[in-house]
Amino acid sequence: MSKLVDGVLTAVGHGRGGVAVAHNKNTAELPVERMPIPERVVLPMQQHIGAPCVPTVKVGDKVAVGQVIGDTDKFVSAPIHATISGTVKAVGDVKLANGLITKGVTIESDGEMRMFEGLEPPKVTNKQELFAAVRASGLVGLGGAGFPTHVKLNTPPDKPIDTLVINAAECEPYITVDYRECIENSKNIMDGVYTLKELLGIKNVIIAIEDNKPKAFKNLKAIADLDNDRGDEVKLMVLKSRYPQGAEKMMVLSATGRRVPPGKLPADVGCIVMNVGSAAFVARYLATGKPLISRSITVDGSAIATPKNLRVPIGTNIQDIIDYCGGFKEEPRKIISGGPMMGIAICDTNAPICKQNNAILAFADRKGTVKRERACIRCGRCVEVCPMSLMPTLIERQARIRDAEGLARSHTMVCMECGSCAYACPSGRPLVQYMRLAKQVLREEGAK
Repeated sequence: MSKLVDGVLTAVGHGRGGVAVAHNKNTAELPVERMPIPERVVLPMQQHIGAPCVPTVKVGDKVAVGQVIGDTDKFVSAPIHATISGTVKAVGDVKLANGLITKGVTIESDGEMRMFEGLEPPKVTNKQELFAAVRASGLVGLGGAGFPTHVKLNTPPDKPIDTLVINAAECEPYITVDYRECIENSKNIMDGVYTLKELLGIKNVIIAIEDNKPKAFKNLKAIADLDNDRGDEVKLMVLKSRYPQGAEKMMVLSATGRRVPPGKLPADVGCIVMNVGSAAFVARYLATGKPLISRSITVDGSAIATPKNLRVPIGTNIQDIIDYCGGFKEEPRKIISGGPMMGIAICDTNAPICKQNNAILAFADRKGTVKRERACIRCGRCVEVCPMSLMPTLIERQARIRDAEGLARSHTMVCMECGSCAYACPSGRPLVQYMRLAKQVLREEGAK
């Protein structure tokens, strides 16, 4: 699936399906700007796939930056740290941008940003120490999935890993934080890559970048060339721009030619896929001991007065972020947490930024208007663009009548909710919503 030309891998094809979307990378040349310390942050205990954390502080406690304020003994989870210093003002239910309710901790800033005295670079010389350090850092997938990174790295012994794929595709429209990471922190990315390769004993590393990001490619290649004493341990790959190129299974196929079977993970075919921001964070954490307390996000869309790339403390209020970008220049029709293809529409900006949030988009024009739903015309476009070879309209019909057996036969759970089917549908069918409904039907059936 790839060929080597002048030391650079070029992907040959990208699997089936996908759609060509307008990139709209309006903030690509805007450096990441650090937002001032917010007056307060709200830190949900559910900022990752897996078990929620339990608050380890109480109202009135004084906390410092980087101090653990939530944790659990469950394996699939990641601790939550204070992102500002100050006083715990509340511990209780909080609402996330997606409308879900979870426990959370509210901290009022003292304006000092005092660092927790116990922070120091971890000692890491082997796999087990790496897994422990990554868990202690609170790192989850920064590309949007929110899967605890220490779990991803700690693969079972019967699933040997020979390839680490660093995902720099960033194929969602508007979002540019991974691109800026490649421009501004390329040394951190490469340091993280070499460290992971060495400690995990992985033979091959491929950094995959779409061909519409030449500056990012140039920066990373320059660092790799400086480390020429390492030989060809790390290869860069150019991907053709097509959504959803950045999805894990699509990325594995493009980078290695291996197909991840339905219901399986990249580890089942010998691969680990990691976002560039996650790789860079690993390098910084091992050097400083400073846990995941802030992240970069893109703020853009036709309703935003001054689009920006920002570095914000996790837990910062979404409305405060929008206000820092000049507020709304027009009344927004739609506000999205994440990208326009896989993001979640939100109706209340009084919610906190979480670890896995990489963008806030607000649209005032027709881009924020939902298509008028019409009858299916049986054109087959949804089937043609589905990267997982599903039949979305069949699953829609089965979901409507709650046909769990039919949904199972249709491999509904394989859907990654990329939105390609809905994007291509000329009749405006809300196919992604039906996919989510179908999965819920199967979960309810399985719980009986």
